[in-house]
Amino acid sequence: MKALPASIQVFERGWLSSNNVLLSGRDDTALIDTGYLTHAPQTLALVRHALQDRQLDQVINTHLHSDHCGGNATLQAHYGSRVAIPVAEADKVANWDVDALSFKATGQRCERFSFDATIAPGDVLTLAGMEWQALGAPGHDPHSLIFYCPSERVLVSADALWENGFGVIFPELDGESGFAEARATLDVIAGLDVRLVIPGHGRPFDDVAGALARARSRLAYLEADPVRNAQNAIKVLLKFLLLERQRIALAEVPALLVAMPVFETANARFLKQTPEALGAWATSQLVRGLAARVEGEYLLNT
Repeated sequence: MKALPASIQVFERGWLSSNNVLLSGRDDTALIDTGYLTHAPQTLALVRHALQDRQLDQVINTHLHSDHCGGNATLQAHYGSRVAIPVAEADKVANWDVDALSFKATGQRCERFSFDATIAPGDVLTLAGMEWQALGAPGHDPHSLIFYCPSERVLVSADALWENGFGVIFPELDGESGFAEARATLDVIAGLDVRLVIPGHGRPFDDVAGALARARSRLAYLEADPVRNAQNAIKVLLKFLLLERQRIALAEVPALLVAMPVFETANARFLKQTPEALGAWATSQLVRGLAARVEGEYLLNT
């Protein structure tokens, strides 16, 4: 594994929270993505330990899914950090439009935060003495950004590219285009001279060509039958709830799914099952994949 510069630290987080990327320069500090709400105290502790007596000047979000911005408010309250978000999300955050933001749709939580600046594709940021190019990365989220540092050949890829795949292609669940955009984003990444990728989830990796090949194969598999993308989304959303709660009554699973607008849309378009049937299917899939277990009347996280 190729080493990162000393000015870049990666806090690799467990699921619920995205990874956090801390950039510490001589004159500035910034954190890219802040994890999930319930992990915010841990995020703050990690940042405080790394920075010691220094301030956190800026928080930057690749996109506004709850696992990437859930610590924003905590860091703002503690440090008074400036927050920069993707430009397309500005009105939603300014008005805290819970219907337009993804939190309500996915049954997840995020404490309200404010922002001080926006970032658009094509912008160049100077962080820790390095120039970072902001690149549009639609697919998983239509407004997502990724950040590339040409001098270090490092890419912060958010959920556009993981070592083994990428995030759920959410726009397709609503009948919007997402597969083509995800493919175009992979093409953009392939065109960069990248030696090391810092993904939104999982360890940093340097086999960029291998990761791109696996991502393209996965994308082709999902695109061949969009029902697969919908099924994957339901499993992921249920697992997220289970990670947060650790235990869910089996009888509550259908109601939890119905409470998510994204589930209703995906079910109406692709799955066409009763909540009870789909809840039973999703539960069995998590158990089969050793991501959960059933004890009595409860589904437990593993």
